Amino acid sequence: MKSSSKPSFSKQLLAWFDVAGRKDLPWQQDITPYRVWVSEIMLQQTQVATVIDYYQRFMARFPTVQSLADAPSDDVLALWTGLGYYARARNLHKAAKMVCDEFDGEFPHDHDLLQQLPGVGRSTAAAIYSIACKGRAPILDGNVKRVLTRYAAIDGWPALKHVESQLWDLAEELTPDKRVADYTQAIMDLGATLCTRSKPQCPSCPVQNNCQSYANNTQTDYPGKKPKKQIPTRQVHMLIIENNQGEILLEQRPNSGIWGGLWSFPEAANADELDHYIDQNLGANSTKQHWPLMRHTFSHFHLDITPVHIRLHSEINTVMEAKQQLWYKGHPEQQVGLAAPVKKLLDAVFSSDLLREAPL
Repeated sequence: MKSSSKPSFSKQLLAWFDVAGRKDLPWQQDITPYRVWVSEIMLQQTQVATVIDYYQRFMARFPTVQSLADAPSDDVLALWTGLGYYARARNLHKAAKMVCDEFDGEFPHDHDLLQQLPGVGRSTAAAIYSIACKGRAPILDGNVKRVLTRYAAIDGWPALKHVESQLWDLAEELTPDKRVADYTQAIMDLGATLCTRSKPQCPSCPVQNNCQSYANNTQTDYPGKKPKKQIPTRQVHMLIIENNQGEILLEQRPNSGIWGGLWSFPEAANADELDHYIDQNLGANSTKQHWPLMRHTFSHFHLDITPVHIRLHSEINTVMEAKQQLWYKGHPEQQVGLAAPVKKLLDAVFSSDLLREAPL
């Protein structure tokens, strides 16, 4: 890509943004580093339409970085339930504490210092720095990678180091020296609204005249596909234990690993472990019913869940001292963070008595 393309690209993109760009998103109002940071973390791996409601609820509960830092982790995770990729929420909470403890509650107006915050990489730091701090730094989120791989016809999967290096060089070259905040929003908007994964709207694109893939009619060849590999499958039994008061037993998962810090059901790796758990903790006091298999897919494996609804017929204390466990009366989704399949199973439990007999 010739350096002479820089003024043409940014000029055309900004002219389009002035007319067609999105300017009424919640995080575009009352812009502060805190508000931009929360939105950027939520928008990682998640579409704008999904994020809007979560963002508004989150900001209503945590209007300042200090309020977020002071909150219990369960409150943070509860507001994140359903948004997925829960490490983002845990890092958000850690970063808020860091801003308050190490930066006196003020986000640093420095691109390098921003990258020291948990969960903030080079591109996220650049978005905060350019949009909220009015500095110049190129970004390279998923939308921007798609735009640039097509614009310069860069081969290969963008996550490969040599491909990403080319993209960073191009992003640096094309980022203007003025109106960087608008440019940052504009190039993200272009990827989100026109240069989409499927059926890109090239005739409406403001930079199509210099787009190499458009000129060669190879838009759908970019970005390059991730090399395929076999995704393994794991199995687990989830024990939906309901006592004679209609309460459900939940336990908090360890902070590390999948669904770290979220509340879930007790688990058994297989049928033998399930029977052992019942014998040791519940005995003849209970009856069990297997519900239909559920599959939950992570980025690197499938999890096949066998839900087992266990009813206790008299009072019994199944809380184990080694685990953080609580009995919940009613759906706890507004109180604690829940993984998506756990929420779905609880929905089935509490929706009606009929569903208890024929769930899902």
